[in-house]
Amino acid sequence: MDTNEDWKTADLGFAQVDMDRERRNGFPEVIFGEGKSAEQIAAIMKELSGRSSRVLATRVDAVKAEQIVNAVEGAVYHSAARAITWRKSGLEAVESAGYVAVVCAGTTDIPVAEEAAVTVEWMGSRAERIYDVGVAGIHRLFARLEEIRDANAIIVVAGMEGALASVVGGLVSKPVIAVPTSVGYGANFHGFAALLAMLNSCAPGVTVVNIDNGFGAGYAAGLINKNRGVPAEH
Repeated sequence: MDTNEDWKTADLGFAQVDMDRERRNGFPEVIFGEGKSAEQIAAIMKELSGRSSRVLATRVDAVKAEQIVNAVEGAVYHSAARAITWRKSGLEAVESAGYVAVVCAGTTDIPVAEEAAVTVEWMGSRAERIYDVGVAGIHRLFARLEEIRDANAIIVVAGMEGALASVVGGLVSKPVIAVPTSVGYGANFHGFAALLAMLNSCAPGVTVVNIDNGFGAGYAAGLINKNRGVPAEH
């Protein structure tokens, strides 16, 4: 493929792949799979895998994923997260000390939580999954509270009224990244009710990403964990 060495991009015709992002930002360009064909995603993954330590494609359905995994050696599909990951051979699965707690309110929120968790793991951090601990049965949250408090960053995924992020924010001393989901009945407005509730949280230290944006939350939490602690012992 043609590569612009001045700007370090690979010209695939349908895409200008940023080959310099890992040097600038610590991690390579991430592929947003929705709207791309399996062939396009596979071609970008192959290009990135030739020069990067890891590759991540998000929002990939199972039909496209089967074609991509067959085309890209070493690619792994995470069905719940709808994500495909690839790692360079020999790259440590866990590179950073500490962990990120991924907390979700209900079982229906798990796909968004998994997108966050897989992103965290792709970035070399450990993701501790704490699922189905919403405020309707708040005792479930308290049973895992110390585990949540010990994390370097906390992702809270919730739909309906989105109250879980505020509750967690009032109980911890670590950054909380809130993810509103489009889960809920009509007045939920496809996640806008949860989004507004999280944006209006009175708990300090709560930052909010877009509706269903597990990737954005996972990436931010992965950076926090990577830069907070010392490298993990190998």
